[in-house]
Amino acid sequence: AQSGPGPAGGSAAALATTMASGLVRLVARVSRDWEDAPGIAAQAAALGDRALVLADDDHRAYAHALEQLGTPERDAALGRALRRAAEVPLSIAEVAADVAALAALAARDGAPSVRGDAWTAAALAEAASVAAAQLVHVNLSTRPDDELSTRAELAARSATAAREVALACT
Repeated sequence: AQSGPGPAGGSAAALATTMASGLVRLVARVSRDWEDAPGIAAQAAALGDRALVLADDDHRAYAHALEQLGTPERDAALGRALRRAAEVPLSIAEVAADVAALAALAARDGAPSVRGDAWTAAALAEAASVAAAQLVHVNLSTRPDDELSTRAELAARSATAAREVALACT
């Protein structure tokens, strides 16, 4: 909650992704009749671990970009730092979209008794992906047509579609 280059929105999106992946794992573990549950749980665990690392990477990349903003005579270094500050939230957006897709599968195929957990996972993952995608756009505001922005938008849309599928499962 302090001002400055500490963990902020990107880290929060990554942590939300980690939480969503944990919910997917919960659904998979409880769903004993779901043949694919062990594989889904393993994928969710790997994505959750990745998101946790990205939470730390995000605030470090952003802090470095802020440092470079303080020395504008180093345009090339600033450009690289801003690009790196966009690459990390892009990774968060993509990982979150993958978690949302797993949550949709969990909602469809998991045990009905934990379907609400799958819905929650999908909603958290979508929110994380959309938020992280917006951070990519902010960090690349001087280059709005950058392919990283396009990839971020695709990840966010994928997460939204997965959330819609998950919530349609009753």
